[in-house]
Amino acid sequence: MKKLFGALILVVLVVLVVLVAGGAVAVMYIRVNQPYRGYEGAEQFVEIPPGAGSVGIGDRLVDAGVIRDRSTYRTAVWMTGQGRHLKAGDYRFDRAMTPFEVIDKIARGDVYVIQVTFPEGLTMTEMAKIFESHGLGPGSSFVEAAKDQAPIRNLDPAANDLEGYLFPETYALSRRTDAAKLVRLMVAAFERAFTPELREAAAARHLTLRQAVTLASIVEKETAKAEERPIVAAVYSNRLRIGMPLQCDPTVIYALQRAGAYTGNLRRDDLGFDSPYNTYRYPGLPPGPIASPGRASLDAVVRPADVDYVYFVSRNDGSHEFARTLDEHNRNVQKYQVQYFRDKRLREQCR
Repeated sequence: MKKLFGALILVVLVVLVVLVAGGAVAVMYIRVNQPYRGYEGAEQFVEIPPGAGSVGIGDRLVDAGVIRDRSTYRTAVWMTGQGRHLKAGDYRFDRAMTPFEVIDKIARGDVYVIQVTFPEGLTMTEMAKIFESHGLGPGSSFVEAAKDQAPIRNLDPAANDLEGYLFPETYALSRRTDAAKLVRLMVAAFERAFTPELREAAAARHLTLRQAVTLASIVEKETAKAEERPIVAAVYSNRLRIGMPLQCDPTVIYALQRAGAYTGNLRRDDLGFDSPYNTYRYPGLPPGPIASPGRASLDAVVRPADVDYVYFVSRNDGSHEFARTLDEHNRNVQKYQVQYFRDKRLREQCR
């Protein structure tokens, strides 16, 4: 009787153990498949440093409230088999996620980046505003970093700053990218864009790198039309060749901006502003770039169109009318500037 009673107790204990274990498994199964969000606020960032092991990664995720607890994390890692494939980086979480989803995100290396686009033709001061608008730091820190010519010194020893060498494109940045790191990335992008082939083409036209970039920055500011860039480059190359002043409005605007005197409108009196960047007053190229040119403008100045134009005027639709002689140019000015705006005023008065 005692043996029977003892056996019965053993059976009961085994059943209880099985039930408890089964219950624990059931609870864990629910947890690894259940979305969880244990942090306050709209988002939570978790930075995983290089070399962090699976255990350390789990601790960070649990402490940040992304995964409920360490047991749930370990179970999910075991079930996915991804423990050796988790990648370092900065991860952003903005919704409740299952542990499986969290682990998959980290295994894929789906790190958080800020996409920052710098359009062609901006000055470093204008770029600083974009930098600040993305929450990466104050614009003043970008301007300060761009004043350090060290990143471009090997290519352009005459550079006093990085104007013209901050290549315009879209950069995928981490939250911790500071201005100094970003400007180095932008200069490196410029070096890749202005290839050895383009440098050889510039040299063949007797242009130093600084001269080529300066001329490209002028082309960039004068036209946004791809098909016009080689023609505009040819116009300014022809003017330089015959000793004709460049008489480029964007260089005057840049001079005024540097002096803090630009009001947003270029007036006739401004054309007399005394600055080496004013190509109405001083012949040849200005001392340096007036903006950051894109790849197409860099290409245009070393491979300009084979034309003999020396004048052009806006058609008021983003395109330009080109001319070989002053008489032809004056007729174009009369048509596209004087008559155009006279007709426009008449139309407005008739409304």
